[in-house]
Amino acid sequence: MLTTRLIPVLLYKSGILVRSRTFTLHQATGDPITQVERLTAWKADELIYLDISRDAVYDFRQTMNVIGPTSSSRDLFATMQNNFIDVVREVSKICRIPLTVGGKIRTIEDIRVRLEAGADKVSINTEALRRKEFIREAAEAFGSQCIVISIDVKFDQEKNRWAVYRDFGKVRTGLDPATWAKEAVQYGAGEILIQSIDRDGTGRGYDLDLVREVVREVSVPVIALGGVGEFEHLVEGIKRGEASAVAAANIFHFSEQSVINAKEYMKKKGINVRL
Repeated sequence: MLTTRLIPVLLYKSGILVRSRTFTLHQATGDPITQVERLTAWKADELIYLDISRDAVYDFRQTMNVIGPTSSSRDLFATMQNNFIDVVREVSKICRIPLTVGGKIRTIEDIRVRLEAGADKVSINTEALRRKEFIREAAEAFGSQCIVISIDVKFDQEKNRWAVYRDFGKVRTGLDPATWAKEAVQYGAGEILIQSIDRDGTGRGYDLDLVREVVREVSVPVIALGGVGEFEHLVEGIKRGEASAVAAANIFHFSEQSVINAKEYMKKKGINVRL
């Protein structure tokens, strides 16, 4: 019986970590390093670190105004050059679990610099939708095991079906998520990260029908994301959604032992997790 992975997700925006709701509302939660230390210590299986910043370069002095100029943050930001790759490099120094990095990946070189900075895998979304051959090129250059295709989905009430979106969930592509996932795997994706934009930050649980439909179309692991508000939702993602791994963001922000508590709950519910 395969071990189920529990994967916290950290959302990075212009120098700080944030909470998200339906990809539009963002609330600051702290500096980009401290939570990595905590999640590693509390036995998360992997970490997904997504850059959702709109700007490529920003001033970390503004970040300190938001989270407070603590001695640790002041020392940290003094070593950085106001870009996400420096953050990845610092995160990788303390992250003792596999690290997936996503956001603003448009070229093979973008992947290379993230892997060289310490990432184990990359998550690709918009560029794969713009040019499907990019998936094949990335898989050939670095191996399919490094390539996670992230799929952001909204439900279209008028047409009564799901639709894939790109560019921070703002541009509709017209693609069906299960069909796109299957095609991405054919091009070389080693893993699929499926996220419901409608459920993001709501605490209503995963869109289980969406997750299950994608899982049944592909031969690679599928990670469910979007909507976790209680530990039972993690169990549902595995048992009813049939996902290989479950990921969540907001639920892990404010409790010191949230990851290990979640795993203990999942274990009691019959999920094979690593404690």
